[in-house]
Amino acid sequence: MSHLLRHKLKGSKIHDVTPKNAGWSHVGFAVHDLADGQTLSLYGEDTEYCLVLVAGRASIVAGDTECGTLGARTSPFDGLPWSVYVPPHTPVSVTGVGAVELAVCSAPAKGGKPVTVIPPSDIAELDRGSGTNLRHVRNILPDTSAIAENLLVVEVITPGGHWSSYPPHKHDTDDVPNETYLEETYYHRLRRGSGFAIQRVYTKDGTLDETMAISDRDVVLVPKGYHPVGAPHGFDLYYLNVMAGPVKSWKFTMDPDHAHLPY
Repeated sequence: MSHLLRHKLKGSKIHDVTPKNAGWSHVGFAVHDLADGQTLSLYGEDTEYCLVLVAGRASIVAGDTECGTLGARTSPFDGLPWSVYVPPHTPVSVTGVGAVELAVCSAPAKGGKPVTVIPPSDIAELDRGSGTNLRHVRNILPDTSAIAENLLVVEVITPGGHWSSYPPHKHDTDDVPNETYLEETYYHRLRRGSGFAIQRVYTKDGTLDETMAISDRDVVLVPKGYHPVGAPHGFDLYYLNVMAGPVKSWKFTMDPDHAHLPY
């Protein structure tokens, strides 16, 4: 199995990507399946969080902020997400109201930003691409957002038979303003809960070239290189992207073989 592909773990914490076990410096990512009434507690000493309710509802308290009971969708395909930004040095508790699928996105930060609830009304679903390159993008924390210090978080819905993160692009070189270095994780969900999608992660010099069959609830790490995704006909795909790096800016370079195609 590819070292970039992670299947879900047993227990309530089904993914646990840390900078240490990923072999990089910035991005952390976890997914928790919380039962009704089950509480998750978090505290980031020098870490900011973006909590994304992938599915279900939860009661969230962050520091002195009672965020309330958030969440309205039964799956990530059923509408826009509720999310909460949490700065460093802020204790958080998340309690399931019914079963909840919670993604915890993290990155190093200094602090100074306030706790912020990001409701669906603040997230526009944008169409990107055309034809079989059409996908639907939901920017939770884009690089233009002032909410977070370093985190970039986005959801993407790719219809079956379409490509996504395509044409292939990369952001692994610190060459501002032409390209920025950003580590990235993909958390994949398939609408049917079965079947597969495809993701390739590769560099032009061939030092990295992995093509992976993605199952529902898999995570793919993208430390460098181009990283397109394909959803087979009949299998709609969702993924949650987390990116972070030295500079909070999403500047990428296209694979020159595909540069004639619009992104």
